[in-house]
Amino acid sequence: MPVPASNSSASVPQSARPLGPSGLSVSPIGFGAWAIGGPAYRDGTPIGWGEVDDDESVAAIHAAIDAGIAFIDTANIYGAGHSERVVSRAIADRRDQVVIATKFGNVFDEQTRQATGTDASPASIREQCDASLARLGIDVIDLYQFHLATYDLARADEVVATLESLVDAGKIRAFGWSTDDPERIAAFAKSPHCASAQVHFNVIDDNPAVVEVLEAHGLAGINRGPLAMGALTGKFDRTTTFGTDDVRSRFDLVSGTEAKILDGLEKIRDILTANGRTLAQGALCWLLARSASFVPIPGIRTVAQAQENAGAIAHGPLGPAEMTAIESALGEINLR
Repeated sequence: MPVPASNSSASVPQSARPLGPSGLSVSPIGFGAWAIGGPAYRDGTPIGWGEVDDDESVAAIHAAIDAGIAFIDTANIYGAGHSERVVSRAIADRRDQVVIATKFGNVFDEQTRQATGTDASPASIREQCDASLARLGIDVIDLYQFHLATYDLARADEVVATLESLVDAGKIRAFGWSTDDPERIAAFAKSPHCASAQVHFNVIDDNPAVVEVLEAHGLAGINRGPLAMGALTGKFDRTTTFGTDDVRSRFDLVSGTEAKILDGLEKIRDILTANGRTLAQGALCWLLARSASFVPIPGIRTVAQAQENAGAIAHGPLGPAEMTAIESALGEINLR
């Protein structure tokens, strides 16, 4: 059954955060479901995380829910529809325990797992919504997010109008834009059912302008890249390699952005891991302290990852002294 608007499920932790003005509440940490989609490609370039075991993915979702994660974020393009199908399988008997977010804007061939373009026309948005509802096996999408980060701002009102019509039709509860542009976030925020923006944010890559617009409009900030696609977990270094079907094969761990992240991580490692936290938990707890609007969605593929990331909920936000120490240790690191 769908999650009620009041989201009164007992599985949502007491530390739950509001999903903007939607009336929904979500766990402070979410489940990022990009990685469980498996391989997908755009013009021969990987846009997935390589081969996955669907049984393990389902077990990871169940473990996450059991550990207090009550928010799952996916997208139609993840695995060219496959992530949504895996989520459907995992929540078949647990729909009332989770808030489900997915995304639209990319079009693809599900059989070949190839992205074929983008489309934000009203007719296509409606078709994409119906297709996601079918793959997810649910009656209503709790949060429907626009996945085209740099879409023409002049045409945003048309997208908003279509989304409001989907709210009226009972197919979605709320919506947001996955973009790091404050002007685009503000354009959606004027609509009564806009609840969030999905923004790239982590302890090494701060973005004060994004925080300002989120908090000014009372929106939730869904944090993608909270662990820098694994770079902030301490589980790989400059010698790590990735398969040709893994989107991370584009990483430059020697002299690129990812190398700067690894350098920054070493400066703050001891602060993040204080009080029994793992590196991943410390990075997530930094986000929980950075803004009360934030809901990090680390990518999860295994039961162990689900349990580790959920552990950040119990640790809670970093304290003011820890936040100040991290800011001082990092100094001026420019990733943009």
